[in-house]
Amino acid sequence: MIDVRRLKVLREVAARGSFSGAGEALGYTQSAVSQQIAALERETGSVLVERNARGVRLTEAGRTLVEHADGILARLAAAEDELEALAGLRGGRLRLASFPTAGATLVPLAIAEFSSRHPEVELSLVEAEPEEAVPMLKGGELDVALLFEYSSLAEAGEGLDLTDVEQAHLLDDPMYLALPPDHPLARRRTIKLEDLAEESWVQGDCNGLCGQMHIAACRSAGFTPRVGFQTNDYNVVQGLVAAGVAVSLIAELALANVREDIVVRSLGRRAPLRHVSAATLAGAYRSPAVEAMVEILQGAADAYSARRPSRLAAA
Repeated sequence: MIDVRRLKVLREVAARGSFSGAGEALGYTQSAVSQQIAALERETGSVLVERNARGVRLTEAGRTLVEHADGILARLAAAEDELEALAGLRGGRLRLASFPTAGATLVPLAIAEFSSRHPEVELSLVEAEPEEAVPMLKGGELDVALLFEYSSLAEAGEGLDLTDVEQAHLLDDPMYLALPPDHPLARRRTIKLEDLAEESWVQGDCNGLCGQMHIAACRSAGFTPRVGFQTNDYNVVQGLVAAGVAVSLIAELALANVREDIVVRSLGRRAPLRHVSAATLAGAYRSPAVEAMVEILQGAADAYSARRPSRLAAA
């Protein structure tokens, strides 16, 4: 294996024409330069330098090695520059995934802040539900994924397989009840879930986290929901509620855009919760870009939480 430092010494010898000149350029003694060249000759098994009364001259093997050394050292310098740029967030890429309601609230603020601070980092975003994002994260397709877990499912040992996943908590996202304005319970400020046992429900896919949470929450309240409609789109949920054909649970993060023809009511302390987090692969190298994005996401979540009371009062 050729020592790169000795290649630098050989190149200086070629450029200066003497061991003493190379030593002055590199800050070495003449003896140290001679030792480095001798060691390089042993590594290559070739005579690289001919010594005579007028100085030194490269052999053909020495000239060949210097020609390659120029390219090697240039590539190494470029690699060092690129690594310094990555460490200083002056380049590289960051691949982010988010579920839709966080993608409409937390993520735009985080992306704007990240891009403002680190404009040279290539940033990409894909939309993915947690059950889709976790395999992508484990497969190396993502650097950061926004996830949610329902407290009721996590306590029951159900939900996501988060083995090898590291989570940074962002916020707790409670579920609210969405009703038509003319519903008999619409005037109440707080409603118990069991009061809606006879209603027709619209909820997420029963095989997904949202659908599982709806069923688990209703069963804990003493009934199995009569699911008339399934959709993972909160705009569709609101449309069906507004039409008076269903009621539904709706996440607080989805209340950024609430139709005027539905009523949103609290379920109080018994409301199901989504634990929202920024997830990375546990044990993997976390680049400065990943560290920066997680920190910015936490700041965006704090800013959202600070606005929460007034926004919910308006809703």
